[in-house]
Amino acid sequence: MGSLVLDALGKRYGSSVAVERVDLDVRQGEMVALLGPSGCGKTTTLRMVAGFVEPTAGRVLIGGGDVTRAPPHARDTGMVFQSYALFPHMSVGANVAFGLEMRRIGRAEREQRVREVLRLVRLEGLEDRLPRQLSGGQQQRVALARALVVNPAVFLLDEPLSNLDAKLRGEVRMEIRALQQRLGLTTLIVTHDQEEALTMADRLVVMERGRVRQVGSAEDLYERPADPFVAGFVGRCNLLDGRLETPGRFRTASGALLPCGAPEGAGGDAVLALRPEHVRVAPAADGPGRLVAVTYLGPQTEYHLDLAGTRLLAVQPTPGAADPMRRLSPGDAVSISWDAAAARLLPAAQPDKEPDA
Repeated sequence: MGSLVLDALGKRYGSSVAVERVDLDVRQGEMVALLGPSGCGKTTTLRMVAGFVEPTAGRVLIGGGDVTRAPPHARDTGMVFQSYALFPHMSVGANVAFGLEMRRIGRAEREQRVREVLRLVRLEGLEDRLPRQLSGGQQQRVALARALVVNPAVFLLDEPLSNLDAKLRGEVRMEIRALQQRLGLTTLIVTHDQEEALTMADRLVVMERGRVRQVGSAEDLYERPADPFVAGFVGRCNLLDGRLETPGRFRTASGALLPCGAPEGAGGDAVLALRPEHVRVAPAADGPGRLVAVTYLGPQTEYHLDLAGTRLLAVQPTPGAADPMRRLSPGDAVSISWDAAAARLLPAAQPDKEPDA
């Protein structure tokens, strides 16, 4: 196994910048997720690591060796594609053995390694089946086995669960994470699914428009986002434009004066970021807020609120049958509160612009 280093890695297509610059050190045995919306550059970054896209700037190092110009088969990586890319005319065993054949591994060793990896992903006994005879989850495991059988230094996953239904996705997600930890695989995974990234990765890299916005653990990004984009992309968040009038008091664009956690001396334009679970709602005949809508989500309930022209979302445990909250209806007056420290001030959002060409 080895580490993975991206050193000022970038990619341009003519004057268009797909990836502006990525500096990242993935430690041995660590799983790092590239997370962001479609078109943010995460897949291009992964493909530069795999060798399918040639960088226009920077380097890729695996285990300390520079592989920036090396072809894919010479990079000691194993990759699971979004589509799985299984050969439909080849059996499970032949699909898994394909990479070993390309590396000219002898037949006896090849068969032994195929048996071992199929047992690892719980597909023993299915060696002779064709991909079309397998379920989606089984096909996904074949793709994993094919990538693992070559004993890669770096394991690459490109949206590996996007073709599975929601229930199966959750199950396979935990299987992949357990497998990665048990084998100590240095892993880079691309996903746009926040829950997938938050539950699987040791660290996350949030990307937007070819740029890295923040790198950190799930807790770092959720509790301490660097900017409004990260706050809004990682989990749900109330993001309110306005100004800090005095320490601890934030004036929204609609005129509402709200408590916030602000250092002494801070001031000027800013964005108040408040997670919905920190907002407390209660019935109050003379409360300053109004209930706009209620959404029942089983163990939790969402409350859409209006506070002096400012819209807020609150998420609370679903109240019991005797709780007065159960009798609230849209239009009712409510009290709205939160601990000031839970409302974080972030830099005011800057107008979008293309990365410098």
